[in-house]
Amino acid sequence: MNKKVQLQDLGNKEYKATWEYQEEIFAKVVAQKKLKREDPAIETDNYFLFVEHPHVYTLGKSGDFSNLLLSEKQLEAKGATFHKINRGGDITYHGPGQIVGYPILDLENFFTDIHKYLRFLEEAIILTLAEYGLRCERSDGETGVWLGVGTPFPRKICALGVRASRWVTMHGFALNANADLGFFDNIIPCGIKGKAVTSMHAELGKPVNEAEVKEKILKHFQTLFEAEIIR
Repeated sequence: MNKKVQLQDLGNKEYKATWEYQEEIFAKVVAQKKLKREDPAIETDNYFLFVEHPHVYTLGKSGDFSNLLLSEKQLEAKGATFHKINRGGDITYHGPGQIVGYPILDLENFFTDIHKYLRFLEEAIILTLAEYGLRCERSDGETGVWLGVGTPFPRKICALGVRASRWVTMHGFALNANADLGFFDNIIPCGIKGKAVTSMHAELGKPVNEAEVKEKILKHFQTLFEAEIIR
């Protein structure tokens, strides 16, 4: 089992181009798995992509288009794009100041349990945010990472949406570090009414160093998945 994970930081990259790149890597790993059936000595690759997207709204497979509260013209005016995509979950926003992570893993190198995979991604974020004094947790029946669960003001700081096929994952998480939260006013985030969205900047009252946050995420990811990040 190959527990080495190749890290790629793509910088600021348009959503559609990144999605196509994910699909390319995903197809490569699936092809390796097919060859592995005939030759067990073949190892399958794992990747972890960091990226920041220009303003974009994405809608998952089970999503409801009515959760986007903007017309095509209004989207254009805001300099944002829209894509319906093949991950789970409803609608979300990506943009500058948000740390997006796309692990493309062959889970057969780690464990074959998609729920455990999602919980581990959440845990890596929860442990990272704890280092900044932010007490975050899961919310029953909802994916992602939240603050204020069980209070009158629950707020989501990190969204999750993944796709898995043949135990290979794609898509991932989006952590609001220094994101402009005004862009969330144009959607019903994740299709959940009456729930607010927050960021590290909003909670801490100051901008955070995104490179430092990424390093902390990778540290916890490595521990949880017993992985080795290759730079």
